[in-house]
Amino acid sequence: MNPLERDRPAPALPATAMAAPAPPAAWTDEDRRWMRRALVLAARARGRTSPNPVVGAVLVREGRVVGEGYHRLAGGPHAEVEALRRAGERARGPTVTGPLEPASPFGQ
Repeated sequence: MNPLERDRPAPALPATAMAAPAPPAAWTDEDRRWMRRALVLAARARGRTSPNPVVGAVLVREGRVVGEGYHRLAGGPHAEVEALRRAGERARGPTVTGPLEPASPFGQ
């Protein structure tokens, strides 16, 4: 990195980029159910994942949970990996539900 760029502040994001998007109108009650479950799983790791966010993941196939997991500790497997490991062979063809992580490799 150029030493002069290091001290330059990052460009400001527009206010609209900072607002959380509303769930799409096309979400079904089932979609909302699985997202709520992913958020409950994520909450189990509060205070243990910094600087990473808390994240949960639910794998669903034909209306049934086939795997779920959450990011337990900083440096540990991500929620999706935990869910896939728990699902094993049942992980073929499910829908994955969970919040997207605002992770960035910048500076790592």
